[in-house]
Amino acid sequence: MGDNEDLTCKIGPPCSLVLSDGTVFQGRSFGAQVPVEGEVVFQTGMVGYPESLTDPSYHAQLLVLTYPLIGNYGVPDENDIDEHGLPRWFESKRIWAAGLIVGEVSTHASHWRARRSLGNWLTCHGVPGLCDIDTRALTYRLREGVTLGRIIQGTPPFGILPPIQDPNMRNLVAEVSIKETKIFNPKGEVTIMAVDCGLKYNQIRCLIKRNAKVILVPWNYKFNSDSYDGLFISNGPGDPEVCKTVVENLKEEMNSNSVVKPVFGICLGHQLLATAAGCKTYKTSYGNRGHNLPCTHNGTGRCFMTSQNHGFAVDTNTLPENWDILFTNENDKTNEGIIHKSLPYFSVQFHPEHTAGPTDLECLFDVFIETVKSYKN
Repeated sequence: MGDNEDLTCKIGPPCSLVLSDGTVFQGRSFGAQVPVEGEVVFQTGMVGYPESLTDPSYHAQLLVLTYPLIGNYGVPDENDIDEHGLPRWFESKRIWAAGLIVGEVSTHASHWRARRSLGNWLTCHGVPGLCDIDTRALTYRLREGVTLGRIIQGTPPFGILPPIQDPNMRNLVAEVSIKETKIFNPKGEVTIMAVDCGLKYNQIRCLIKRNAKVILVPWNYKFNSDSYDGLFISNGPGDPEVCKTVVENLKEEMNSNSVVKPVFGICLGHQLLATAAGCKTYKTSYGNRGHNLPCTHNGTGRCFMTSQNHGFAVDTNTLPENWDILFTNENDKTNEGIIHKSLPYFSVQFHPEHTAGPTDLECLFDVFIETVKSYKN
């Protein structure tokens, strides 16, 4: 554990969340005392805030955690690197969320792995936190369709504020993707090209665990099917309609007359694969973000618990005839996966690799790698 000062979370002066409809939630600041704006989203998980805050899918979003007490187990050592050169306890090398909003933040972290408090961690990364607000009332407001907001230091009145720009109008994927190709596990049995649209590190671990060589490429990388055995499309932030380059590259790959290579997509990767197949996507009212969302496998009728983090969904009414629905969300009946009827292409909306949630469907990586091996041989 770190020393007492590192593990103490200091509560700062008054701070406010102002939604785009003018609603104001007053609380106290912790973390960096800076103003930010973005899309306000809520997540229902009890644990996993280090993983969530470093998930690139939360880029440009103000993350509301609905669990009543956050930060009690602190934050692990950012310099603890695994055998693959990746931070052991995080999904990327930085915090991507624009801000954090909680009901109550623990003022002292207590865990054998903790090196600093949540507040100190946010401060080091220049990310503001807001506590002591009614997250239940805020979540109710978000469920009614208010999605944009800003954190402002201080209390009302604030005068006339400029309109909040919707970050989903930007190409957020280009902002979070790597710029240069990286290779992991170079002696792996099969070669997987992973397209980084906002990839989480545990996806790399899940592929390496199955003895795959992983070539991590930027979001707009032009595919060459001779250089890989299987194609993986990662999660990421924003509207899939903005990522036209990835969609066009996927279309070209799937419609080519060369050797068929398996394709697997997760979250945004699912939406991009579906778009390349001819589907439409749409923005949901408030998305699905949590660690206990039930999804039914359409082939067996078996229900699995999944982790999810998305604000867009695939419209299965536009699914082409040569594709099938693979999974369905039991809460809102939105699509959670598709699969081609005759070719090795499939994708899921949820996160089978998520480290802070259920691992019921991590076996999908086994399915993918075994399919890659069979097509390679």
